[in-house]
Amino acid sequence: MKPEPGSSPVSFLAHVARLPKNGLPVMIEATEKQRAALATVHGLEKVERFVADLVVSGWKRGGVHVSGTVRATIVQSCIVTLEPIEAYIDEAVEGIFLPESSKLKRPDYVPGGEIILDAEGPDSPETFSGDSIDVGGLAEQFFGLAIDPYPRKAGVAVGSPDESEEENHGPLYEKLKLLRGKP
Repeated sequence: MKPEPGSSPVSFLAHVARLPKNGLPVMIEATEKQRAALATVHGLEKVERFVADLVVSGWKRGGVHVSGTVRATIVQSCIVTLEPIEAYIDEAVEGIFLPESSKLKRPDYVPGGEIILDAEGPDSPETFSGDSIDVGGLAEQFFGLAIDPYPRKAGVAVGSPDESEEENHGPLYEKLKLLRGKP
């Protein structure tokens, strides 16, 4: 799903009508306000650092290629202990965009037709209209994909369901016991 231009907390529109031969370098370093918005959008305790280092260059006839890296330092809650965990993201960013009018984009799905997709292959090009692409939004997409959905503090194991109730299961378990009214 392609985000609307400008909807990302780190939105940065790159003008792509006339790109330099060696590409257009783009460096995005999120402000404190942008980092707070990223933390809210992605369900994190905190985003301490977010930097995207990208190059926007021409690709085939009228297309645009965006490549680079997004690096971030985030704080998440451990799924077992609820303690804060610092994590680092260093993710490659790669995207190809074609103008809506381009004949290079894949044909629309035809009922009864066959589409062959390679899970390990490159993504299909995205389309864009106008003369700008939100490269900050693209960097945020790769940032979001790199976040561990089940962060765990080192050395902490998830208990098995057959453990007795007398054992200590951590702060979340204690809070649930209090809510249920059990001592």
